[in-house]
Amino acid sequence: MPIAFKEWAVTVRALAEGEQLLTLRKGGIREPDKHFKLDYDRFFLYPTFDHQCSDLVRESHQPELTRALEEGVWSDGEPSPHALRRDREIPQPDRVRIRAWAEVAAHYTITDRRTVDALSPFYVWTSDYAEKRLAWKRRHPLHVILLRTYRIPRPVTVKVRDEYGGCRSWLELTRDLPFEGTPVLSDDEFERASEEIASIASIASDREPVLV
Repeated sequence: MPIAFKEWAVTVRALAEGEQLLTLRKGGIREPDKHFKLDYDRFFLYPTFDHQCSDLVRESHQPELTRALEEGVWSDGEPSPHALRRDREIPQPDRVRIRAWAEVAAHYTITDRRTVDALSPFYVWTSDYAEKRLAWKRRHPLHVILLRTYRIPRPVTVKVRDEYGGCRSWLELTRDLPFEGTPVLSDDEFERASEEIASIASIASDREPVLV
């Protein structure tokens, strides 16, 4: 069965538009041993509204929160944009649209807050969000994963199943999906960004980055 990586809907859109290149992980409460493991090097991007919080998305990217509602399909109709207010949670949709997949281009582990801040041009979250991920389970490093993202020719709608819920990174989808499509950034654009990310991550790391 196809493997999917679960991420906020607004983040999936940013990855699929080339506006974000990184994801950050430490592991959710429904991960094995509650620790993140990079078990796959190629996977589809599964948009979720679980715990998506508008005040943890950078001000410049706030309009994308409303557009990210397009990633879900609700039987009762799309939630009102007013539901995006900080004190409101969006109900999980009945189905989601898979429109992109990604390859792991590099994988770093970091423990330094300054490094998280320096990497901020490559994600759309606030620095507060990224630092909270770093601070959680402080004795464990933060996984910084560089993704090369591809848009598939036509979005595929996938049913949201109960077992997909909760704080987990990996899902097994029951519908076949194609590893087809075009990269969201050109080779030159991606290479330049990759070199800058590697430079930032390597300065603060006590060990060499693990390239995939």
